[in-house]
Amino acid sequence: MDNCIFCKIAAKEIPAQTVYEDGEMVCFKDINPAAPVHLLLIPKVHFDSLAHAAPEHQQLLGKMMLKVPEIAKASGLTDGFKTLINTSKGGGQEVFHLHIHIMGTPV
Repeated sequence: MDNCIFCKIAAKEIPAQTVYEDGEMVCFKDINPAAPVHLLLIPKVHFDSLAHAAPEHQQLLGKMMLKVPEIAKASGLTDGFKTLINTSKGGGQEVFHLHIHIMGTPV
C-alpha cells in the first residue's frame, strides 16, 4: 500500500526502533507510548484491520499471537503484559494496517 506508514516501516523506507523481525512480521517501539514498554507488532503483508483478515491470514495471525509473549519477555515484561488490537475507526484504530499493541511495565 503506497501511503501506509506501517508498510513503509516494514519495507525499511521509514526508520523505526525495531525489536523483532522475521520474514512475515516486524515489531517496533511505538513513537507515542502509552506505557513504559509499548510495542507494535505488524504483519509485513498489508491488510487494514482484524475485520479485514481473510482465511489466508489465519496461519500468520496465529504465528503473531504466539510471538507476542516471546517479544514481551525479551522486552522485560516478565510479570505480564497487555495486548490490544484496535479494529476500524469505531474501535479506535488510527493507522489502517493491522497491528497488535504489546504494553506493560517491566519489573
